[in-house]
Amino acid sequence: MGFSQGLSGLNTSSRALDVISNNIANTSTVGFKASSAVFADVYAGSLTGVSSAIQIGYGSKITAVYQSFIDGIPTTTNNPLDMAIIGNGFYIIERFDGTTAYSRNGQFDINKDGYVITPLGEKVMGVKADDNGFLPSSGGIIEPLFVSQEDCAPRATENVSIRSGNLDADDDVPIHAPFDPTDLDSYNFMHPVGVFDSLGGQHMLAIYFVKTAPGTWDAYAMLDNDLTTLSPATALSFDAYGKPVTTPVQIPYTAALPSSAATMNVNIDITNLNQYGSKSAINDLAQDGYTMGRIAGIVVNQDGIIQGRYTNGQAKNLGQVMLATFRSNQGLTRVGDNLWVESPESGPPIIGRPRSGLNGLISGGQVEESNVDLTQELVNMIIQQRNYQANAQTIRTQDQIMQTLVNLR
Repeated sequence: MGFSQGLSGLNTSSRALDVISNNIANTSTVGFKASSAVFADVYAGSLTGVSSAIQIGYGSKITAVYQSFIDGIPTTTNNPLDMAIIGNGFYIIERFDGTTAYSRNGQFDINKDGYVITPLGEKVMGVKADDNGFLPSSGGIIEPLFVSQEDCAPRATENVSIRSGNLDADDDVPIHAPFDPTDLDSYNFMHPVGVFDSLGGQHMLAIYFVKTAPGTWDAYAMLDNDLTTLSPATALSFDAYGKPVTTPVQIPYTAALPSSAATMNVNIDITNLNQYGSKSAINDLAQDGYTMGRIAGIVVNQDGIIQGRYTNGQAKNLGQVMLATFRSNQGLTRVGDNLWVESPESGPPIIGRPRSGLNGLISGGQVEESNVDLTQELVNMIIQQRNYQANAQTIRTQDQIMQTLVNLR
């Protein structure tokens, strides 16, 4: 009789409903991957012979429960440390017991000790940047990610670059000579530049230009209106088209400071300064110094690099999230809390940086939503409900037939 077939159908439909219910329950679970039941038929070869042409199936069974590792939709959050993986890879998590697990849930925060942690408080693994913000070009020690709250140390200005500017070719030679910074009639043009010393103190570096003849100029520099810091003249020459005759054009500048800061040594690059028949002006310049800064915020870029943003306008790398990939994601063992652990079926993890190898990229300030398709799950639920009812009907029918045989006289 077909009781066994109907019973196996009830069991498989019930197990499939369990899988569907679990998917629906985790529709809002960040990083959750939907599962689906894989069915197979059952044959009892010993009943009629292995090669019998009239072999009847013995029912069905569930052979596996597979997870779909396609990406969930990234959703923007208000937490700059939240991360979503776009593509392959798992975050590496150090558990409380010292073991390693893997997750797609990027809801991260910082604990009281400065470590990046999961919602459970377990630590996220990565590589640490050095004090200057440099990450190892390859390799590096995989350790719990630490977000330092240290101040950004000041940097003394070493280079000033005039990126765009002009000296008026129609200017006359000044009526007063020699050059005197306090005499406006002894120079043609002056432009101030804010620079920084080794302690982060800000100073005003004035660059003076004095026309000495058609197409030739002298350049000077002076710090904080202190005549004792005035540099010697640097001669400049321009051709008939207004371009410097020799390039690059550099003004070396050195000045001792009255404070305990180190002596300033600044290279002033004026290679991009032209001489045209237009008013003298500096359109764009840059200098590479800055004062001390305190951390004001954190961002995560597509390479998984956690950067600190400081009050002095600087950004410094603090660390980088590392990702792990596996030859067989289906071989991973689920342990709950949105975590997987490796198994012999998954193979060992291949650890690397985001956007390298098979690893996807990181989208900072976002989380990866569950990839459960709720509409599809509701349809699947209806299908399994009908399957369950149909299998129950086969048992009822077999029972009626059995009752008919019992009632024979």
